[in-house]
Amino acid sequence: MNVLLCSINTLKGLYDISGVEVGQHFYWQIAGFQVHAQVLITSWVVIAILLGSAIIAVRNPQTIPTDGQNFFEYVLEFIRDVSKTQIGEEYGPWVPFIGTMFLFIFVSNWSGALLPWKIIQLPHGELAAPTNDINTTVALALLTSVAYFYAGLTKKGLGYFGKYIQPTPILLPINILEDFTKPLSLSFRLFGNILADELVVVVLVSLVPSVVPIPVMFLGLFTSGIQALIFSTLAAAYIGESMEGHH
Repeated sequence: MNVLLCSINTLKGLYDISGVEVGQHFYWQIAGFQVHAQVLITSWVVIAILLGSAIIAVRNPQTIPTDGQNFFEYVLEFIRDVSKTQIGEEYGPWVPFIGTMFLFIFVSNWSGALLPWKIIQLPHGELAAPTNDINTTVALALLTSVAYFYAGLTKKGLGYFGKYIQPTPILLPINILEDFTKPLSLSFRLFGNILADELVVVVLVSLVPSVVPIPVMFLGLFTSGIQALIFSTLAAAYIGESMEGHH
C-alpha cells in the first residue's frame, strides 16, 4: 500500500511539475483547454527543419554519395551504433524511435542557441527552445517509459513483470519506484541543463554584451549536443534493459 501511495504521489508530482513556469508565457485557449502556444510554435519549427532535412536526404540518393548524403548517412550510422550498443542485436526496430528522440532534442537544443527567437514579438512571454519547457521534457520522458514497457511486454509477455522481484522479492518496492523515477530524472536533467544554459547566456549578454557571452554560447552548443546524446542513450538503455532483464 505504501508503494502504491508513493507511486501515485510520484505521478501527481510529474503532473504538477508540468505546470512549472519561468517568466511569462503565451497561451492559446482551444476548446476550453489552455495550450502552451510558444512551445507548439517552436516545436513546429523544429519538426519542419527535421522533415525538410529528411526530404532532402532521401530525394535523390546517389551510388557515389555527395557530401550532404555522406553527412546524413553518418548521422544514421551514429544512431544505429548507439541503439545497437545499448539494446543489443534486436536494435533494428528501435532505431527510428531512438533517432527521432536524438534528432528532435538535438535540433531543439541548438535552436535555442542559433535561432533568434526573441525578435518575434508575442503578446505575452517570448519564444525559446522547445526543450526549455518542462512540458516538452516530461512528454519525451513519458514516451520513453511507454516505449520500454512496450518493449518488455512484447518480448516477454506477462513474464516481464518478473523483473520486479529480481534478484529478491525484498526489492519489489524499490523496483516499482524505479519505473516512476526514471521519467522524473530524464525530464529534469534535460530541462534543467537547457534552461540553465539559456539563463546564463541571457545574464552575460545583459552584463557584458560584447565578447564574454560568445565562448559561453559555444559551450552551450556543445553541452546541448551532449544532452541529446545522454537522453537518447538512456532511452535505448532502458529499452535494452526491459528486453533482456539486465544490462
